[in-house]
Amino acid sequence: MKHLLSLEKLPLVDFETILRDAKVFKKERGAHKTQPLKGQTWAMMFSKSSTRTRVSFEVGISELGGNAMFLNANDIQLGRGEPIQDTARVIGRMAHGAVIRTYAQSDVETFAEYSKIPTINALTDDEHPCQVLTDIFTFEEMRGSIAGKVVTFIGDGACNMPVSWIFAAAKLGFELRIAAPKEFQPSAEILKRASLCADASARQAGGKIIVTEDLKSAASGADMLYTDVWVSMGKEAEAAERIRIFNGYQINAPLVNLAKPGALVMHCLPAYRGKEIDAETFEANADTIFTQAENRLHVQKSILNWAVS
Repeated sequence: MKHLLSLEKLPLVDFETILRDAKVFKKERGAHKTQPLKGQTWAMMFSKSSTRTRVSFEVGISELGGNAMFLNANDIQLGRGEPIQDTARVIGRMAHGAVIRTYAQSDVETFAEYSKIPTINALTDDEHPCQVLTDIFTFEEMRGSIAGKVVTFIGDGACNMPVSWIFAAAKLGFELRIAAPKEFQPSAEILKRASLCADASARQAGGKIIVTEDLKSAASGADMLYTDVWVSMGKEAEAAERIRIFNGYQINAPLVNLAKPGALVMHCLPAYRGKEIDAETFEANADTIFTQAENRLHVQKSILNWAVS
């Protein structure tokens, strides 16, 4: 049985399979030769709000022949304190798979253990594996193999997005630069775990990871500039302080000019113009950003197919 819980734990061969098959699912949309979820019902358990993740998974499950059953925290007993392992054992006897978007990584892992059905992490506070798989797919679709390239992440370097990027760099062999204020840089533990999870058969062994406060040096010669919101879900009480600290950690025209000519500018959305990216730069790169958003559907379908194959 397969689960997508973390990029840290995803073998390189499965990275490659998901990325390869996403090309086929995108090309064959509307004319799929098989429906691997035919007759299946997948539970979508979301404790956090969502646009792209929910829509892409619901449409993807439907297009692969399955039924999506959306459950938010108020719909089920989890919202009233039922232990996750009890919910898992019930849903595992009725549904064929689960897509979970929640706060604690341990909840997704516990659900997978007790439900005994394929389980997909659709976002936790620790990781966002589906998004980063999509981002890599989008980069490779537009620029070829990401191995040996330079990806620069700008903003909150300690949240789920850069953590998933760190594990991807370790396995796929590209250079990841994280430009973040000192107090929002990835922990030493995460960096150590990345070095331990690097796959011996990586495309280019070793994936280099650089963490710095120097925004300009991080952007210099990069193949991709990437950012995310400064205030993640659940951190709203810290909004004013975060905005003060992150002031200046923005993708804008002067920063893009430091990157490699033709560098991609990407954002996982939603975007707050004037904060992590200015409006002009966002609109100048909107085609890339919304292709990235569309690709959530194709990669999600590849992940679902991989999980049941």
